[in-house]
Amino acid sequence: MVISAGIIAAAFVQGTAGVGFALVVAPIMAALEPALLPVCLLILMLPLNVYFVLRERHAIDVSGAKWITVGRLPGAFVGVWIVAKFATYMNIVVGASTLLAALLSLLAPAFRPNRNAYVAAGVVTGITETATGIGGPPLALIYQHQAAPTVRATIALCFLIGELISLGLLALAGHAVGPQLAEALKFIPALIAGAFLSKFVHRKISTRSLRMCVLVFAAMSGVLLLLR
Repeated sequence: MVISAGIIAAAFVQGTAGVGFALVVAPIMAALEPALLPVCLLILMLPLNVYFVLRERHAIDVSGAKWITVGRLPGAFVGVWIVAKFATYMNIVVGASTLLAALLSLLAPAFRPNRNAYVAAGVVTGITETATGIGGPPLALIYQHQAAPTVRATIALCFLIGELISLGLLALAGHAVGPQLAEALKFIPALIAGAFLSKFVHRKISTRSLRMCVLVFAAMSGVLLLLR
């Protein structure tokens, strides 16, 4: 019940602000059902991001998404190594990643991204999303000053491509994707509910305010996981 409620809220936030799903859900899963990370979380994000890409496909930054994906592949290999090496310390890994990602998103100064910045963001996203399911903050930093539809659609496309890469590599590394798919299906109604609700408000709510709430929540969640 708690995880389902978190998924509804997270899908709503992702559909409104463009980021936030994993930042909200990963700490909850890590605290209550750590075995669901990162595979179940990655599976849940697939249909969510397909929907967001289709909803605002006219606003996608194709060039930026291309270079982010170039960096994503090598980063994903590092993420698989982290999962294998630190599986018994996943609370610490998720907590530290969540806290660091939230702080970076809150404190990073404004800048105009170039090709190197896109690739670097892809590498970091590949590492963190493959290892913990959290990949949004580096992309949020890159697109923080773009129009909201561009932020939502481009990040969703990058997530979609990257999640397929991460799941494929995790499966090759021996992680049970099949059983996790069955677990993910249980949360699909909650996912649909949150995404559906975002449809009515994503053009009305201040993205900046909502993003700030998500990052503050994420930082608190990260601290709690580290204390555990």
